[in-house]
Amino acid sequence: MALRPRKQLVRYRRQAAWGIVSVVSLLIVAGGAWVWWVFAGSVPVLEGTVRMAGLAMPVEIQRDPAGVPTITAANRTDLARALGFLHGQERFFQMDLLRRAGAGELSGLVGAVALPLDRDRRIHRFRARAEALLARMKPDHRALVDAYVQGVNEGLAALRHAPYEYTLLRTDPAPWRAEDTLLTIYAMYFDLQESDAWLQRRNGLARQVLGTALADFLYVRGTPADAALDGSIVPDPPLPADAPAAASGTDASPPPPPHGSNAFAVAGSRTATGSAIVANDMHLDLSVPNTWYRAHMKLAGALSLDLDGVTLPGTPFMITGSNGKVAWGFTDAYIATGDAILLDPVPGDANAYLTPDGPKPLTVSTEHICPLREACVDLTVEETVWGPVVTHDAQGRRVVWRWAAQDGSAIEFDGILALENAGTMRAALDAIHHAGLPQQNMIVGDHDGHIGWTIAGQVPKRIGLHANVPQSWADGTRGWDGYLPPDQVPEIIDPPNGILWSANNRMVGGTALHVLGDAGYAAGGRARQIRDDLLSKDRQNETALLQIQLDARAPVMVDWQAMLLRLVMAHSGDPEIAAMLPYIRDWGGAAKTGSVGYRLVRSFEEESLRLIYGGFGSAIKAAAGPNAGRVTPSQPDWPALRLLTQQPTKLVPPPYHQWREVDDALLTKLVGRINTEARGDIRRFTWGARNQAGIHHPLSPAVPLLGRLTDPPNLPMDGDTLQPHVVVPGFGASERFVVSPGHESDGIFEMPVGEADNPATPYYLAGHSDWVEGQPSPFLPGPPRWKLRLAPN
Repeated sequence: MALRPRKQLVRYRRQAAWGIVSVVSLLIVAGGAWVWWVFAGSVPVLEGTVRMAGLAMPVEIQRDPAGVPTITAANRTDLARALGFLHGQERFFQMDLLRRAGAGELSGLVGAVALPLDRDRRIHRFRARAEALLARMKPDHRALVDAYVQGVNEGLAALRHAPYEYTLLRTDPAPWRAEDTLLTIYAMYFDLQESDAWLQRRNGLARQVLGTALADFLYVRGTPADAALDGSIVPDPPLPADAPAAASGTDASPPPPPHGSNAFAVAGSRTATGSAIVANDMHLDLSVPNTWYRAHMKLAGALSLDLDGVTLPGTPFMITGSNGKVAWGFTDAYIATGDAILLDPVPGDANAYLTPDGPKPLTVSTEHICPLREACVDLTVEETVWGPVVTHDAQGRRVVWRWAAQDGSAIEFDGILALENAGTMRAALDAIHHAGLPQQNMIVGDHDGHIGWTIAGQVPKRIGLHANVPQSWADGTRGWDGYLPPDQVPEIIDPPNGILWSANNRMVGGTALHVLGDAGYAAGGRARQIRDDLLSKDRQNETALLQIQLDARAPVMVDWQAMLLRLVMAHSGDPEIAAMLPYIRDWGGAAKTGSVGYRLVRSFEEESLRLIYGGFGSAIKAAAGPNAGRVTPSQPDWPALRLLTQQPTKLVPPPYHQWREVDDALLTKLVGRINTEARGDIRRFTWGARNQAGIHHPLSPAVPLLGRLTDPPNLPMDGDTLQPHVVVPGFGASERFVVSPGHESDGIFEMPVGEADNPATPYYLAGHSDWVEGQPSPFLPGPPRWKLRLAPN
């Protein structure tokens, strides 16, 4: 009997529903299988034998349970080829981002969103400079680079599937080339140094619109709180009598965290073994994967070499670590590696400028920037004998950036290779004076107990440049006369107190400071805290130095806490303000996750800086026009504290007219932050609710659900940027190590995220929890878990 129409419809719907469920299930299973195929197919080869062209002898690679490789080769070229193989297998997408960041070609991979950055960077034409450097590179250095390049491409080809990021972007990876290794180093120049002349332009504009007295006060070059290695003090300028009329104030952005680091050392006189101990934690943007790739690199036989530390994917060198006789660490130096030049035009010729040798024409070229799947954009680049035109000032004058990164000595391998083999502190300092790399403070300690500090990289020999503002070089009285010879680069060797420290602060004063210049040193509080921690014990060991790296106490905030306490007590009649009082009084004095008091004090400090530098800096921004940058300097706290403490009647920041209005505004802003960020519940206004790790894969914000696979847990973190334990969301210690050369088995190493980029890798995120918790893990790799052999083809 035929079914009734209604029953037929019900049956049809039931069948259709089951069909849809079946199809969706199949799609989910198929989609999951496809995702797994993409990720699993790009997991590195861990075991077996891989044939490689170019190898002179077999190379053995042993990985420990955390994936840290020990590479044993017969010569340095094979070692570079093997390291390239590992980088190509595990970090190719990261390397691709770095080379494109150095060349100004990011939009070619990620699309038009990167066009503004590409325009700023392409002006420097670093791909062309890299090609020119390769053309005149020493044959043995070129052989090393070529071997590394070959290893990278063979590592990439040995994957069963291209790195998963390329599937997400719907594109294919381009092979690694020799110039890309140099572009990786140029990318670090961009990351660590200024490239657009803003700091000197800001200084000049500040003097122009605020007057010299107020500009020098707000933009100090040093304070009595500095902690220079030589004990020097730069006198802080007096309070100016008054301020000129300024534009209506607006809150300024807070200063960005300094891209720098901590490095410190104790001499053998302060250790139980008589050998020096070196500690280093380099502060950078934190991402998946981590900036560094940890490795143990060995040469067997007569060429004996034994390196432990971190490498930079894209390059074949050990960046920091130990060679068994010498250990070294870096921090960003913030010396003057660039100068802003105002071009003098030639009357009647808009494309010419004046030089000490007479008028010269601008060299004009066109760069083609081609975003992924979009039309190319042309960029006109004007270049001079000193460097490229990077911007125009408010009067329309061309501004050139003379930058050490643009010179042929910017990348030089002699010193880096010599450092790998240095047997003493003195040999390490001599080596690094011949290295071409972004200028860094280097702290060195050796097995015999000696310690030393110097500047790594080339130091410009600047003539007639004292004001730190844009100036004309047309008459020949100002400029650069090459670079300082090694014996004129400042050094400090075996200080009597047996300690050295560096935290991006001013390291020296007097003549040495004049030689090095100032590109925005960090405030001295972090360095002073490290120095005092080092001096607190007659004897130090690796565990004690790790605790200094993890020191989250905040002595630099004591004056801010006292000021806020007085202000809140004076306004305690307001219930919202009175609620802060117990937390501020018992604030704990440290950046701890559970502290409400620390977050209140830190927020008050931030709002004070925004108000003061926004008020006075608004005139600077108005004068700069559309090319304005940040007006808050790297050392803002000292001037701000003096203003808020002394409250001079003629120096009230615009748009306010009385300091009482400033006090009220700051409290209002603080209450507003509690209401906005903690929904009005001050108990939820903890430091940990704001200060979380914030580590993400570059693509996870744009690709739904990717972060669930790639990103580590976003956990609350102790620390801040003002004390040795530096960590704020997405920024912090990219590694921590403490090691005594010759005693590496007692050393400590921690690194966020770990070795792997691919979440399907069996050791993905290995070691990350030790970094989060500050738990010491061994400096040396553990026992082998996987063994891979690279054999000559």
